[in-house]
Amino acid sequence: MSTFDAPPREQMKLLAISGSARRESVNTALLLALKDAAPAGVELSVFHRLDTLPVFSPDLEGERTPAEVLEFLQRVSACEGIIIASPEYVRAIPGGLKNAIDWMVSRFEVIGKPIALAHASHRGDDMLASLRLVLSTVSDRFRDDLFLRIPLIGKTPREIASIVMLPERQSEICDFLSAFVSAVRSR
Repeated sequence: MSTFDAPPREQMKLLAISGSARRESVNTALLLALKDAAPAGVELSVFHRLDTLPVFSPDLEGERTPAEVLEFLQRVSACEGIIIASPEYVRAIPGGLKNAIDWMVSRFEVIGKPIALAHASHRGDDMLASLRLVLSTVSDRFRDDLFLRIPLIGKTPREIASIVMLPERQSEICDFLSAFVSAVRSR
């Protein structure tokens, strides 16, 4: 079989999770820019509806797991790597994101998945430190060395669209995605 006869490589599936439930979240906007810049052969989907997940309770596990949680966990299970972008709420991880993480670790879907962080603000270092600690506990493949920060806080959707299209920002986004895709493939 020659290289031309080799079966096509399957599409890599990545999941980007926004830690904000806000409709016009800058972190969601950053993840959507990553989706638009995903390299060929990579499908990046964005989950930005943490507000639909009920509060985690061990009493709701197993057959009692809510449908919204099962749908979210299916997305986690189907992906090969996760990128998280989150705001800082009172110097901490937003409750909705922590809740989603609690749902993930109560099962097996996230175990061993590569995870990296992106951040759409010039501030938020306390939350990022806490989130890094949580994610390094959740997955032995958390990639603290891969991080993308593009300050978008306070920008309008139109301004964000312009900023992420700047050549230097596109370069940062592409470099980040390329490094993360390589990390995912190095299983």
